[in-house]
Amino acid sequence: MSNLNLDQIRSFLAVLDSGSFTAAAGVLGVRQSTVSGHIARLEQALDRPLLMRDTHRVAATPDGQAMIGFARDLLETHDRLRAFFSPSGLRGRIRLGVSEDYTLSALAQVLARFADRHPSVDLQLTVGLSRTLYQGYDAGELDVIFCKRRRGDPRGELAWAEELIWAGRPNSLPDPALPVPLILYPPPSMTRALALDALEAAGRSWRIACTSGSLMGLRAAVEAGLGFAPHSARVMPPGLAPIPKSAGLPAIGEVEFVVLGSGHQHPIATALKETILASTAELQAVPEP
Repeated sequence: MSNLNLDQIRSFLAVLDSGSFTAAAGVLGVRQSTVSGHIARLEQALDRPLLMRDTHRVAATPDGQAMIGFARDLLETHDRLRAFFSPSGLRGRIRLGVSEDYTLSALAQVLARFADRHPSVDLQLTVGLSRTLYQGYDAGELDVIFCKRRRGDPRGELAWAEELIWAGRPNSLPDPALPVPLILYPPPSMTRALALDALEAAGRSWRIACTSGSLMGLRAAVEAGLGFAPHSARVMPPGLAPIPKSAGLPAIGEVEFVVLGSGHQHPIATALKETILASTAELQAVPEP
């Protein structure tokens, strides 16, 4: 087997991650013919076909599937080595604030990759409500925040938008003759504000049945049947169920998740922002039970 070329390996992963040779060329900033040549030479070096090609899609062969893990490990080790020994490598401290909503997602793996790529950076993490994170950022206490967009605040780069729906215990419905019992974060909470505004606009009476500053606390209260809570439509954990529209609760709307950083004056903040924004698909993935 010939010596492996890292550019060829990058092209191989880019094709699989993007789904086509054309898209991979765009990601890598090279010609499509260059990507095709990289794949051909990599397959020749390994003496194995790695990709199956047809007019609709590109997929890994069994040997290509086996190659994926090796390829990622090789590139990660290479990038860590360069970052560690490079005189221009990032060094210093970065203070990241993250919304409570995404501490149970793949965020840990994303931050671990950032730490591996930048071993001389001290990453400090704060978890809290989005409005509290904005306050910390504006006070200069946080360098980057990843949270829900604050109303009327255009700052930040959009990661994704997410629909909110009402959640409750399975087979539990609100009594239309009684105020809706609500399970909410304490103020300041953007999700809380959206839910209350929707109920007020619909003329639906409500009462606060439970308040918790913890996502786990909110979910436990819903599972106990204490009331109903606004929740992501994309991820409904075991023990909770969406409330059908026929129950008469008003639509809550969408929240936008944004990444807000210190700009080009802070290269570590820029690198961390780019890492989070490049991992949005991973962060939105539904966690396995």
